[in-house]
Amino acid sequence: MLDPAAPVLHADDEGVLRGRAVFETLRVYGGLPFKLDAHLARLGASAGRLRLPAPPYDAFGEAAGAAVHAGGRPDCTLRLLWTAGREGGGPPLGLALVSTLPPGLDELRARGLKLAVVRWAAGALAGAKSTSYAENISAQHEATEEGADDALLVAPDETILEAPTSNVWFREGTRLLTPSLALPLLAGVTRATLWDLAPPAGYEVEEGAYPVARLLAADEVFLSSSVREVAPVVSVDGKPVGGGTPGPAAASLQRALRAAAELG
Repeated sequence: MLDPAAPVLHADDEGVLRGRAVFETLRVYGGLPFKLDAHLARLGASAGRLRLPAPPYDAFGEAAGAAVHAGGRPDCTLRLLWTAGREGGGPPLGLALVSTLPPGLDELRARGLKLAVVRWAAGALAGAKSTSYAENISAQHEATEEGADDALLVAPDETILEAPTSNVWFREGTRLLTPSLALPLLAGVTRATLWDLAPPAGYEVEEGAYPVARLLAADEVFLSSSVREVAPVVSVDGKPVGGGTPGPAAASLQRALRAAAELG
């Protein structure tokens, strides 16, 4: 255990110099990291994409539990980092970091998100959760400069992909549609959880390649991610979607997600 102010990474760590590091961010409910095994599996998959050694899963699990306990916050954010280590052959480094949840998440969910379309050409690491995140953050900044809360990443052929840190969903009647994992996007752990929770809530789920025009005409739009959970979308490029108000599917799935988290 280290003081959060203590220096940990060397200046020549390859995660710092070259972005050769991967990470996971997940939510902790009541002191228990939600879907930790799924996040560790995705950490390992991302490490493989960057040609990093496989992370020590058991050690990460133990470190995660210790960090949450030491942090003293039953509801918080947990971040796992696995970096290549120092340039020239140093050992890889793993960190488990605990921080407070971002403020205003419930208020943002109540009013709904405003998105702005950002044209996106996915790179070779699409689908890997690496710390080479500058493009994603740049897309978010571009969207906020337009007065939006987040970006909707759309391929040059108008196919919907994802948001910089979230998966995208939209509703047509009782069907929920989400971009296919065959596209260059991240396989969200919360996305997979909602896929299982949707049928008991009365919704069919399908995935595919969808044009942005179809999303704009949908009955409802929302995003999913570990920290934001289920976040309704009320406008895209300043135009209302789904009537311009948070929709029923997002509310229902948010309740189901919290119930699943309480069960562990």
